[in-house]
Amino acid sequence: MMGPEEESMETLTLATSAATTAASDYHSAISTSTSQEIHRDPLLSPPVPPNFALSPSSSFVDPPSYSDVVFTPFNSSNGSVSPSPSSSTSNYLRITVSDPVQEPETVSTSLVPGSGSGGYFTYLITSRARDGTDSQVRRRFRDFVTLADRLAESHRGLFVPVRPDKGVVEGRVMKSADFIEQRRVALERYLRRLAAHPVIGKSDELRVFLQAEGRLPLLPTTDVASRMLDGAVRLPRQLSGVEMAGPEEVVQPAKGGRDLLRIFKELKQTVTNEWVGARPAVVEEDREFLEKKDILQDLELQLTTTSQHAENLVKAQQDIGETMGELGLAFIKLTKFESDEATLDSQRTRAADMKKVATAAVKASRLYRELNAQTVKHLDTLHEHLGIMLSVHTAFSDRSSALLTVQTLMSDLSTLNSRVEKLEAAASKIFGGDRSRLRRVEELKETIKVTEDAKFCAVREYERIKDNNRSELERLDCQRRDDFLSMLKGFVISQVGYYEKIGSVWETVADEMHEYSRVKESNGQ
Repeated sequence: MMGPEEESMETLTLATSAATTAASDYHSAISTSTSQEIHRDPLLSPPVPPNFALSPSSSFVDPPSYSDVVFTPFNSSNGSVSPSPSSSTSNYLRITVSDPVQEPETVSTSLVPGSGSGGYFTYLITSRARDGTDSQVRRRFRDFVTLADRLAESHRGLFVPVRPDKGVVEGRVMKSADFIEQRRVALERYLRRLAAHPVIGKSDELRVFLQAEGRLPLLPTTDVASRMLDGAVRLPRQLSGVEMAGPEEVVQPAKGGRDLLRIFKELKQTVTNEWVGARPAVVEEDREFLEKKDILQDLELQLTTTSQHAENLVKAQQDIGETMGELGLAFIKLTKFESDEATLDSQRTRAADMKKVATAAVKASRLYRELNAQTVKHLDTLHEHLGIMLSVHTAFSDRSSALLTVQTLMSDLSTLNSRVEKLEAAASKIFGGDRSRLRRVEELKETIKVTEDAKFCAVREYERIKDNNRSELERLDCQRRDDFLSMLKGFVISQVGYYEKIGSVWETVADEMHEYSRVKESNGQ
């Protein structure tokens, strides 16, 4: 039974005031909780308490030991890749991002005056491969951008995890400790997601990024202005027929800006498809894919709504924990007043009991904060899958872009063949043939040959993206099933366990108050 002097007023005050440092909302709590991901969740695989023997007839879902399970110390992941089913095939056992160091910017590349004068931060990337290879490299945020661009180019159609946003804010804010820590956590989480992907986790791009020492060997991404300038230089040669897009170029989207003529042609094809209403030679006919696409759009809407309610729950639990702590402090002050003014033993006893209530309120406040952290950890799955939807949109956009390229090339071939037919017909009406027209026919046939090769590569790329979409949709179904099952089990068990513990705190106080009432009745007071 808890005595009135077990905890000092100073300890209670410090414990309760700590509640005000909790995360203010769901998303900020998520961003800070990811640096403490666990490798093995004791809520999902609970160890048997030392003094509790599980009888053959007892069930995991049956108390008495929820609270024993919940309060087992958690094991730190030490940077291990998330233990999802897909991560078992990852080439990396551990990835951490740490030790941000500010370095001077020798040459400012920013378009915003003064924004690049303060230097940049590099982060220490530590990884351990499955073959036992340990690597340490330093990378800046620009290197992460380059990695993301290279992965997007080489893995079109896959659900490539989205890299963290640049966070374009004023330079002073970007250099704040909070911003740097949030970015470090986000970058670490991003690399772990890449490593957990069954295809990207084995890619050369990720291996080079994690293991190649010195400057990043991957070619940096050219800025939009440079790409547009290159495209403008090429445009006259393309219009005159001197330069044509090769097969290697059509496997990448035209929106990069290097091929302005292709951008114009694909824009024209889009207008023809949507406004003129002409049916292109190739259309999206995969009914299963179209149905799945509609389902995922509905899923995204449901995830958004559920995530908002989860945020409300986290805020409500945080509020009740803080309010309970404030109530405990108020009772402590009231206890001190009662003690100072007490002249009878019954008044002193009442003050002691009031302090027990205050102590219980503060303990309950702590438990609510711990419960809130567990709620964020488990319901973060909703936020994770909302992030996956961004990757899904990108992959589907890759598919639409590839299809548009095929449609444009087939339209070009139809136009070229029609021109050849007209020129041959006109030349045949002249005795001996029109040499200029015949020469133009030969040039067009050469263009047709190059365009046919480009169409073949574009069709092959389109089919590859379709296969990637199909395999990723199957993987996403399995991942969502496993993740949601884990989320629901962990969330329910943590709720039961912590509320059992909170109930136990108040039950102890209630028993003591009942004993006090029984003694008072027997004494006739």
